[in-house]
Amino acid sequence: MTDFVLTLSCPGRPGILHAVTSFLLGHGCDITEHQQFDDTDQGTVFLRTGFTTAAPESTVDSLREAFTPVAASFAMDWRLRNTAVRPRILVMVSKFDHCLAELLYQWRSAALDAEIVLVVSNHPDLRPLATAEGVPYVHIPVTAGTKPQAESRLLSLVDEHRIDLVVLARYMQVLSDDLCKRLEGRAINIHHSFLPSFAGAKPYHQAHRRGVKLVGATAHYVTADLDEGPIIEQEIIRVDHRAAPTRLVTVGRDAERLALTRAVNWHCQDRVLLDGNRTVVFD
Repeated sequence: MTDFVLTLSCPGRPGILHAVTSFLLGHGCDITEHQQFDDTDQGTVFLRTGFTTAAPESTVDSLREAFTPVAASFAMDWRLRNTAVRPRILVMVSKFDHCLAELLYQWRSAALDAEIVLVVSNHPDLRPLATAEGVPYVHIPVTAGTKPQAESRLLSLVDEHRIDLVVLARYMQVLSDDLCKRLEGRAINIHHSFLPSFAGAKPYHQAHRRGVKLVGATAHYVTADLDEGPIIEQEIIRVDHRAAPTRLVTVGRDAERLALTRAVNWHCQDRVLLDGNRTVVFD
């Protein structure tokens, strides 16, 4: 048996689901999971269908070719993937290790539906963490004067290693607008959810002084608008007046690793569909 997943979005009209299910039935496929969202405000349909087939002639290429005229008739933006081909991830980090450690753990325990093939950092500090898991670690220093060369080197690695997704796991460098455009829809970032109220240095200390009761994190796609890309997942944890700034930092890191890991896994399972500056997530 071979497992596939089909995702699509298109203008809403009668017959979309019938066209998809009839196509799958006609090619000897059995639907194993189906989720659909009809955005009545925008008039758009979003769909994710998992299916399986034992027909040896039903390869991903043959199914894509056969489905193309169906998709064209409904103006679908669609994607069909063989789930046995796991997405390839490049993780970018600076000095904080909690998000990288969580991703590596999830990968090693087979809970992450992807392959972590490379870690890139602007510092050498986390090399032992990556190499202990057998993942190559590339140190690319970044300064104001060398940033274009550093980003060019990163893109070369993306091409060389056939990277499907870049994960900024607390990478503390702002990407250029050009790089954000090059990685559009295939780069995920994580940050604390105190923005924009507590921007700048020591946001958790600022939050403590204001007596915040919720600590959170946001995982989103990277865009040229800093920290404002389409949101994939958010995590919040309740705190109270007893939580010192150091405790808030610890809680915040927990929220970051949880939100980021879920967002990465959902993306790799084709559960996230972009809808302008927001997402539809079939979790």
